[in-house]
This record gives sequence, structure tokens and C-alpha cells, in this order.
Amino acid sequence: MFGARLQAAMAERGPLCVGIDPHDHLLDAWGLPRTAAGVREFSLRTVSQLAGSVAAVKPQSAFYEQYGSAGIAVLEETLAACRDQGLISVLDVKRGDIGSTMGAYARAYLDPASTLAADSITVSAYLGFGALEPAFELAEAHDRGVFVLALTSNPEGAEIQHAGREQSMPGFGDSVAGSIVAQVAARNAEARPGRFGLVVGATIGSAARELGFEPTACNGPILAPGVGAQGAGIDELIEVFGADAIASDQILATTSRAVLSAGPDGVRAAAQALNESLTQVR
Repeated sequence: MFGARLQAAMAERGPLCVGIDPHDHLLDAWGLPRTAAGVREFSLRTVSQLAGSVAAVKPQSAFYEQYGSAGIAVLEETLAACRDQGLISVLDVKRGDIGSTMGAYARAYLDPASTLAADSITVSAYLGFGALEPAFELAEAHDRGVFVLALTSNPEGAEIQHAGREQSMPGFGDSVAGSIVAQVAARNAEARPGRFGLVVGATIGSAARELGFEPTACNGPILAPGVGAQGAGIDELIEVFGADAIASDQILATTSRAVLSAGPDGVRAAAQALNESLTQVR
């Protein structure tokens, strides 16, 4: 099962997930052109450097999509390289729609017959948690993972995520974010660790507790962006999730700039150093 596979990779290689985010300024720093060809070189070098040293990588689809069909072809090649190198891929697409449209998104990213298939994806439940059913179904059918946005660290997110609902859910409070956690937990009721997880920012501090829930109650993996350049380290992760969750490899700590800014020849060493700093509670 995806949850167990991810947990095993984290136990072996540490809790770090490196985002593959080919920003223009990083392409410049690496001496690469701001083109699909430059993104290809950037991505494949990163995958090669990280193979065997981290549990997972997280390509951000937007940085490939901006180059049109050439960029999508590079994303396909990057995902194939992850498979070849034994790196679990978390494709950051944040998709969320209804009916047949959500079904098409799910087939694009979770069906192994697709050239864009990843080990897992990020999704948004803004159109309703139940609207994500096609993604959940395909993830179960093909042993993939799904990370649902729950409580992010961007200031704008609180407008919706912290909003109250008419009915509270025992143990999860009455916020929109709490309801997402509760429904993911229900999805994972029959398997621990489950294949369905959350996206919860590593820099949210005490926000979840103030809203009346613990993110770790989802009983699945938690993708925690914000490590490194955005300010989070082991202390911040412990504050948000607790030492036990980190020690048990439930928290997939995500960074991008802190590793990629080390340059094409420094990616592996930077990832290893950051990974070691996050394993202090084991």
C-alpha cells in the first residue's frame, strides 16, 4: 500500500521530500536557459543527484505547464526518471473539480497507463470533499497516494480553512480544515498508515490546536511544506505535529529552495545535511 511504501522509504532515507521547482532565478543560477530545455536539464540533474538520498521528490506542475506541450513532455520525462531512480513522486497539481472532469484529472495523474502518472498527487477539496471521489477510487485501484490540502501556511488560506461550520465533528472541531482531516481519517480507517494524506504547512504553529484538532489524527502521511528557506526546522515540525509523529515517519517534510539553491553539484549534499537535521527525534 502507498502509505506503507512511503513510510518504509522515509525510514530508510529520512523524512525529507525535495520539491523540484525550476524557478527562473534558479535556472539562471544554474546557468540554464529559461526554456523547456533548461527545465529538462534542471529536473533530470536534480533527480539524479537525489536518487538514493531522499524518500520522495515533489515536482511542481505549474513550472512545467508554463512552457506548453514542451514543458509537459519534460514533466513526463521527469516522472519517468523518478520511477527509474526509485524516488517516490508527489506531483503537486492541486487539482479539484466535479464529475467527469475530476475523473479525467484522476486518470491523467493516477492511472499507470498515463505518461503523467505519479506515485501520488495533491488535490483541493474546495468543490467538496466528495467531489474528489474519482481520485480516491483510482488511488485505491492502482496503489497511489492522495494528499488533500487541509491547513496551509499562506495568510490567504485562513479565510476558508479556518472558517467555521454549522456542526462540529467530535475530536476535529468545527472548522473547514478540521472537517477535511476528519474525512481523510475516515478514509484511512481500515489501514494504518493509510494511502490518503494531508497537506499541512510546517510553519502554522499552534493553528491546528486552536481550531480543535490534531492533523496526525488523519492516520495517513502528511506533506509538510515550509522547511528550510521558509523558516521551518525540526523545532517547528515538533510544534505542529509532535515528536512522535516525526519519529514514526508520518511527516514528509518538504523543502525546495534550501536544497536547489546549492547548485547542480551541491543538491545531494544539501539534501543530506537537511535530512540529518530532521532526524534528531528518532
